[in-house]
Amino acid sequence: MNQSNNLLWQCYQDVQFLFTQPLSSDLSFAIITAHNPKGEILTTCQNRLLDRKLQHEIERLRQPYRAMMATSLDYSHMEKSWAVSIDKDSAVCLGYTFEQNAIYFIEDDTLQLIPCLLSTSQYLAQNIGHFSTRVKQVSELPDFV
Repeated sequence: MNQSNNLLWQCYQDVQFLFTQPLSSDLSFAIITAHNPKGEILTTCQNRLLDRKLQHEIERLRQPYRAMMATSLDYSHMEKSWAVSIDKDSAVCLGYTFEQNAIYFIEDDTLQLIPCLLSTSQYLAQNIGHFSTRVKQVSELPDFV
C-alpha cells in the first residue's frame, strides 16, 4: 500500500455528511461524488462540470436521490455528493465510472466504505460506524470550493 493512498483511506473514514432534510437510517443507499477523481484535487469549475455529469447519470437511473455534502470532521475539505437509492454493485460501478477511489454505502444505519479504484486486494470494504451519528442537518448546503 502506498502512503498517500493510506492517508486518503483514513481521510475517507473521518467523514460527516450534511443534508438539508432528514433521511431515514432504515434506508439502503449509496453516497457518491464526482469531485476530485483518483483523489487528485481539481478546480471548482472542473468539479462542478463533473458533478453535473454525475447528476445526469443519476437521473438516468430513475431512482430517488438527494444532493448533500460529504465533509471532513473539521470542515477543511468538502465535496458535493449524492445520496442515491441504488444497490451496492451499481454504486461501485458508478464510482468507478467517475474515477472515484471509494464510495459509501449505507444499510441498516451501518456506514460502509467501499473501494472502487483503490485496489480491493489492499483495501477491503469496511464498516466505519453508524451513519446516523455522522449526519448533520443544515438549512442549506455550503458552496464548495
